[in-house]
Amino acid sequence: DRPTITLKMDSTTTTIRSPDREPRRGFTLVEVMVSATLGTMILAAVLSMFLFLGRTSANIVNYAEMEAQARSGLERFAQDTRQSSDITWNSANSITLEIGATTITYTHNSTTEEFSRTTGGNTEILLDGITSFIYSGYKITGASVDLSDLSTVAKRQSASDVTKQVQIYIEAARQSTTATRVTNTVLSARYMLRNKRVTA
Repeated sequence: DRPTITLKMDSTTTTIRSPDREPRRGFTLVEVMVSATLGTMILAAVLSMFLFLGRTSANIVNYAEMEAQARSGLERFAQDTRQSSDITWNSANSITLEIGATTITYTHNSTTEEFSRTTGGNTEILLDGITSFIYSGYKITGASVDLSDLSTVAKRQSASDVTKQVQIYIEAARQSTTATRVTNTVLSARYMLRNKRVTA
């Protein structure tokens, strides 16, 4: 029933009904649940996008670092190789170049996954995170040097005598805690020992 207001004027009673008022309504349980679900979905999408962008950025940084390392290391190797007058195969993963009275050793360590340059007792890491490394040697004719067996001094000397060009294959990988694994593969050019005399 509508509330009424009663007025008394000179023994005359007048009754006035108050206008209808809409009852105040709150959110129903269904509306609250739907709103909460939509909010959660939007928040999850935003967080997913944020994580994706973060991982992509980390991958780009890792790849750029590997690319810069590989480029710098190969430039050093190419410069030394072209200037060297002789090469010695220490193993399938290590060579020593002679530049005048200076010897420079380039070695791949499969345990530490590093490619290093050693001269004068000082070792510099040129590239790390290496998962695959292959040295290739070539004769002056372009034929491959057999490096399958360098177990004896005589076999290492024989391979060293005929080597005129050297090539490197490198595969490196890097992964951070928030990013996926990034791999960089590099196949260098054939670097010629310009100052070494080799007969066909």
